[in-house]
Amino acid sequence: MPLDPGAQRVRDLIREAARPPLHTLTPTEARAVSAASRPVLQPDPPPVAFVEDLTCPGPAGAICLRRYRGLGTDPAAPLPCLLFLHGGGWVIGDLDSHDQVCRALANHLGACVIAVDYRLAPEHVFPAAVEDCAAALRFVVAESAALGLDGSRIAVGGDSAGGNLAAVLALMGRDGAVPAPGFQMLLYPVADLAANTPSYLRCIEGYPLTAATMRWFIDHYAPDAAQRTDWRGSPLRAASLAGLPPAFVMTCGHDPLADEGIAYAERLDEEGVHVAHLHVADQMHAYLTMGRFIPASDLTLRQAAAALRLHWETAAA
Repeated sequence: MPLDPGAQRVRDLIREAARPPLHTLTPTEARAVSAASRPVLQPDPPPVAFVEDLTCPGPAGAICLRRYRGLGTDPAAPLPCLLFLHGGGWVIGDLDSHDQVCRALANHLGACVIAVDYRLAPEHVFPAAVEDCAAALRFVVAESAALGLDGSRIAVGGDSAGGNLAAVLALMGRDGAVPAPGFQMLLYPVADLAANTPSYLRCIEGYPLTAATMRWFIDHYAPDAAQRTDWRGSPLRAASLAGLPPAFVMTCGHDPLADEGIAYAERLDEEGVHVAHLHVADQMHAYLTMGRFIPASDLTLRQAAAALRLHWETAAA
């Protein structure tokens, strides 16, 4: 399907600005380029009822978190919570890169969102990000009362690399390594570090995420190729997906990750997991953080939030 006009405008802006592909930069340079693009691409962050920065213990020191409560929520009521893991190929991204997305989700959910600033590669390679996200999940569940949360309604979610980490936490929760989340929100997730599906051949140049850029991310995150078959990096390679919590999986057509995300949703369905799969055929990777030009970004966030709200309401009934 042809690319959405707003997404095409973003591609045009990237070309007009002569922005170098991320895979031609050092990680430090890529982080700076990504940060500079935020005010251009992202809408103004919406107000929320409450936001604060805090920390939790981690395997390599304190992990920074950011807690949001959506507009209209009762300040005295314990809220269900989405633990959100940001995208950026495990190399770029932080609490600020996804602040607007987390605020929107908190408002659309009418709940709490807690974002995790996990360690990044190449300074901290696989499985450092997994370990930090697992520590954050353990903390959120253990301290749910103090954080104003309903500890029986904790979900995990994220976009791209964050979707990968959320899927891994769901697998860990099923197997008892972390508290089991009740839902997984996977937004154009990385599901297999092999990076060899046909959709990689469709996204060669001119996109925010190309096949070469994705492989650059993977090389930094998992430089030991033997680690790439580990299900903690490639959840699609887990022996079984049975028994996982319900999922919302979003994929998009102009994305090297499209095929592996579709395959993950199909496996969830085949192995008895309740899954809602949304395929946005006219969109490209990373559009959720480009809402100033792509109105569909907020629509997708509303759809993801609606799926999670329905799960929470059903679970509470």
